[in-house]
Amino acid sequence: MAGKNRKSGTEPPEQERDAASWYRLNTKAVDDLVTAAPENSPKVSEAELRKYRSGPKIRLKDWLKILLAKWWFNGACCFFFLWGLGTVIRNRENQLLVLGLGMGFVTDLLVNKIFRYYARTPGSNDRWMMVPGKGFVSLPLNVIYAFLLLGCVVMTYNTVNGIIVSFTGERESVPLGVEPLLFGLLTTGWDFLFLGMKRMMKKIITYAGRQVKKP
Repeated sequence: MAGKNRKSGTEPPEQERDAASWYRLNTKAVDDLVTAAPENSPKVSEAELRKYRSGPKIRLKDWLKILLAKWWFNGACCFFFLWGLGTVIRNRENQLLVLGLGMGFVTDLLVNKIFRYYARTPGSNDRWMMVPGKGFVSLPLNVIYAFLLLGCVVMTYNTVNGIIVSFTGERESVPLGVEPLLFGLLTTGWDFLFLGMKRMMKKIITYAGRQVKKP
């Protein structure tokens, strides 16, 4: 009888049950993959996620990565828009106008998009953006914020130069000139200060709202 089963191609019941179980298991895996969404996905700890992330052995803190990225892009804006167009645009006010517009566009179209793309979880990098929203409204808001940062940086340069001149008495030249590295550092410093103030205000408002809701 065993020989007949092999010749006729029929499988014993055990093998049929194994094949059916294998089919049901794979069908379920495909269904889970198709219907996967953040709402129905199981929670995975950050320690477990780090096991499957590739990257250098020397890991930098997230805030340090953000700081370096902002510093680099702000310095690049100074290099291209202020230094690069300085020979074409002679008027100082027009130079600052172009620089502020460039900083706003770069922040909205490049920097914030990069932060969203490399966020560990959706929205986790929003706290490093003054305007975390997307759409047509974010661009003019980022431009306005860029002019605010630029005004603070100009004020810083004027204050430092005024202090140096008051001590040295040298008025023929500018003691502290504008160059990309320091400009990027000052802009990022003011940016972090305003972001900290924004988070503090949100905490104060949230706390006040909880106190009002209490009976």
